[in-house]
Amino acid sequence: MTTSHLNGHVAGEGGGRGGDEELRVGQQHREMAVDCPGELGSRTLPVRRSAQLERIRQHQEDLRRRREEEGRQLDLNASLRLKQLSQNPHIGIDNPTFLQDTHTSQQPPLSSQHTLLELDELLLSLKQVRGCLSDQQSQNDIELVLALLNKSEFQSALKIHNAVANNMHRPSPPYPQTHQALQLALEVRNLSQTCQNKEGLELCSLLSDIRLQSLLLAHDRIAEKEMEPEPPTSQTETLTQWGEETVKIVHIEKARDIPLGATVRNEMESVIISRIVRGGAAERSGLLAEGDEILEINGIEIKGKDVNQVFDILADMHGLLTFVLIPSTQSKPPPVKENVVHVKAHFDYDPSDDPYVPCRELGLSFQKGDILHIISQSDPNWWQAYRDGDEDNQPLAGLVPGKSFQQQREAMKQTIEEDKEPEKSGKLWCAKKNKRKRKKLLYNTQRNDDIDEEILTYEEMALYHQPANRKRPIALIGPTSCGQGELRQRLLNNHPERFAGAVPHTTRSRRDVELGGRDYHFVSRQMFETELAAGKLIESGEFEKNLYGTSTDSVRQVINTGKICVLCLHTQALKVLRSSDLKPYIIFIAPPSQERLRALLAKDHKNPKPEELRDIIERAREMEQSWGHLFDAIIVNTDQDKAYGELLRLINKLDTEPQWVPCSWLR
Repeated sequence: MTTSHLNGHVAGEGGGRGGDEELRVGQQHREMAVDCPGELGSRTLPVRRSAQLERIRQHQEDLRRRREEEGRQLDLNASLRLKQLSQNPHIGIDNPTFLQDTHTSQQPPLSSQHTLLELDELLLSLKQVRGCLSDQQSQNDIELVLALLNKSEFQSALKIHNAVANNMHRPSPPYPQTHQALQLALEVRNLSQTCQNKEGLELCSLLSDIRLQSLLLAHDRIAEKEMEPEPPTSQTETLTQWGEETVKIVHIEKARDIPLGATVRNEMESVIISRIVRGGAAERSGLLAEGDEILEINGIEIKGKDVNQVFDILADMHGLLTFVLIPSTQSKPPPVKENVVHVKAHFDYDPSDDPYVPCRELGLSFQKGDILHIISQSDPNWWQAYRDGDEDNQPLAGLVPGKSFQQQREAMKQTIEEDKEPEKSGKLWCAKKNKRKRKKLLYNTQRNDDIDEEILTYEEMALYHQPANRKRPIALIGPTSCGQGELRQRLLNNHPERFAGAVPHTTRSRRDVELGGRDYHFVSRQMFETELAAGKLIESGEFEKNLYGTSTDSVRQVINTGKICVLCLHTQALKVLRSSDLKPYIIFIAPPSQERLRALLAKDHKNPKPEELRDIIERAREMEQSWGHLFDAIIVNTDQDKAYGELLRLINKLDTEPQWVPCSWLR
């Protein structure tokens, strides 16, 4: 089965040109987008018309002629009435003369249609009615009505009624008379300023009132929109019957720069719409549906063509497109408004290297750490998304692998790699195992044992603006000799009123010059191990039989003072730090090139060997590969001054701009 992508021209979920050829060599592409960029192809094919489509068009023409003939036989009086109604919209259900033949009846003036009540006539009529009544109770009721009519309040209300009724024939305009009412009012005010009579001065004062001017300004803004001509409606859908087949005729206006946004696939000789992509003309119109079979586009037969030919046909089409479709027989679920989900990608993705992406042209590439806005998960395997910041430049949503689908294929990949593991030498396997044990001895990884087994896909995110009185701690991560310690110390020395370090814990004895709570928190080994087991220590280690570590409480104490806590940590500490309520901002300090790194270390009177430099760079690469999904920013330390300036810029940005953080932090 081949497919194509309907972006405004037609392409197919199948990876671009040559869908059939690729399938013959085992490729997995199934759809193709129908109006991909022009470089993917724009040749037009000769027009062929099938007998079926010719019969459909003939049937439509017969229906049109029949309707025209029926229209000519309409009742003449009815036509005159409709003509009269269109010319005089005030004739309606309250005007009985509408039902009279306009040939023989002379319509009275409009104003006479609304009764003007005269008090004298009304009083005379009531007196006549009273004389005809023999019932005393009824006569008493008439007396009460007469007394009411003689009251001055009622007579004033009657005058208002007559004034309104006398002007009811004046129609309200269907749209504002002008959108320059304020300008006209100001002109009248300027003219009335020279008037000396009372009315002119009162009018000038009224038009100078700021409240009236604001009202007229609001009127003008609304009137300007109301008086704009309505754009002609060109996107329509018509159902017509041909034999036992229901055919849908769809008209869609497609701009040159807005793709149609759909994909098609082949099912035998049929071309089926397989996907509607967000952001395209098809999705906005709501007239095309997944499962519809395309018979014809702008008079060109589509049935029997493969997805690449459909792409060629639609490559240059724009303006009003006419689709002849057989509607999908599948029951359409009620439309569900999907909420946008924001996720951080924990892996790199390149659709050009993915044999499973249904439409390579629509695949959205991204890198680890990118924020994706997932706008549709209707297909659980392939979500539709935008990259953060690319919404304006990316008219169509792109396809990214769904979370479950990505986990399944990564698990399969890991299984294949594990099957190959026994082929490696036992010596190498033991060395790797021992190396991992040694790391666990030095760092608190008891809560992180599942990190290597975890399949990283996406993490749901939300925007967060740090409060002024609760600053996020800054964690500097990087291999040894990359300068993160120097950058931290520079912050503490240059801005002691703003930055501070967390006081570490230790089990060694206090020295005479040391002060508990300032230099260290001096605790017993038992208390240290208790806090370590409880997960309260971000990192820990042993030196000369004494334990050292940094606790989350120590970081929290700095935050409570209103300062920014700056930490230099190993990557193993990140899981504990991120699982706390501290909301850290993690910055990776990456080494520059080998030669530049040698020059930086030479300033500190260090002369590393070439293999040592390579080890530093390789260690940085491994850290970024394994932990890069947790980094909020990366600074390449090519120059200490530039790196320090960039570090300050990132920290200052936390006060002025909201940042993406895991949703779990805000619950």
